[in-house]
Amino acid sequence: MMKTSTLSPYRWTILIIVCAICFMANFMQYQVSAWGVTVMDMMQTDVAGLTNLMLMPMLTAVFLSIPSGSLADKFGVKRVVSVALTISVAGGFLRSFTLGSVPAQTVAMFLIGFGIAALNANLAKILGTWFKEQTSLAMGFFYAASCVAIVIAQVFSTLMGTLFASYLIAAFLMAAAAVAWIVFARNVPAGEPLPESEPIVQYLKIACKSKNVWFIALAYGLTLASTTAYCSILPSALELGRGIDTMLAGSLAAIITVGSFLACFAGPAAVLKLGKNKPFLIVTTFVGAAVMFVSWFVPLGPGLWTILVLNGFFTALSGPIIQAMTPEIKEIGIKYAGSAGGIIGTVGLLCSYLLPLAVSFIAGDNWMLNLSIESGLFLLSVVFIMALPETGIKGDYLKQESLEPHEA
Repeated sequence: MMKTSTLSPYRWTILIIVCAICFMANFMQYQVSAWGVTVMDMMQTDVAGLTNLMLMPMLTAVFLSIPSGSLADKFGVKRVVSVALTISVAGGFLRSFTLGSVPAQTVAMFLIGFGIAALNANLAKILGTWFKEQTSLAMGFFYAASCVAIVIAQVFSTLMGTLFASYLIAAFLMAAAAVAWIVFARNVPAGEPLPESEPIVQYLKIACKSKNVWFIALAYGLTLASTTAYCSILPSALELGRGIDTMLAGSLAAIITVGSFLACFAGPAAVLKLGKNKPFLIVTTFVGAAVMFVSWFVPLGPGLWTILVLNGFFTALSGPIIQAMTPEIKEIGIKYAGSAGGIIGTVGLLCSYLLPLAVSFIAGDNWMLNLSIESGLFLLSVVFIMALPETGIKGDYLKQESLEPHEA
């Protein structure tokens, strides 16, 4: 078994700041959803326009993930994320003061996505540097922060009085999170050397050549795409396909988040206890896919509420664990984790955009078929999980304790 690393107490400061940035990014994005009717009236747009506006930060990540990951490998995570967060803060204030302009609102939402895109691309690098073999546990806190942010945004955004006040308060809070990162973030724990710098193209080349990076990217992309699409269409499917009241359908879809929140902690804790990732991921992926499929057929009542909580729980277990595996790969380590994370993030977001469109084209108005295909896509991720090496601390595939990449 690999010797347990001595972890710096300062890692909790890093984790708190990272979670705060994650919280604010998701909060600012889902404010658009909470104020949906007001935004549509103000911008004289429809639901499609509202959805496009809300998803702008994800489009940012498609373009920014790979460059920000490679730049962070070259110049350090703190510098790259600091610049991206500064742009996000500017976007937040631009959004607050341009409420009547559709182009300005679109640009503002695109800019808001810079900070979280750079952070997500380098998340495995950041948490792997500070938490070593406990990376999956730290990743769970990050995922939990996003779950909480979505709920808080939906519940409290409209209680701030006006759209302007809601947006402006969020901009100031994002500025506070950015300042905390700029002041307190560090690239590595005290006493640890920075990896030797290489040309930017070399970082990306190493990451691209790793088959394990692509396996992680596809496993992550399939789970992210299937669960995001499933949760997005479930309220409409319940209302139009099963005749459930609109408000009740929304509540049933929202209850999935409860299970997802619990899974953010349960999954990483379980693999740390077991010492192996793959058996846990394989079993829970099969169970998650089965629960996703069965959910559609459960009659309205306590059983449906229960199965949807289980749906959220089992389908959210894998996310933090899969993403935390990136710096564990021998040829990647911490040194190339930014570039690898950029590839993984880009693939994940492209899957989340393209696969739901393909499924909708195939299934049309057949909600049962749509949700069944989503559960099948989730199950398909197990193929790439099985192809990955066992990177748990009790596995045979052991990395160097420093998480530096092995020589080819």
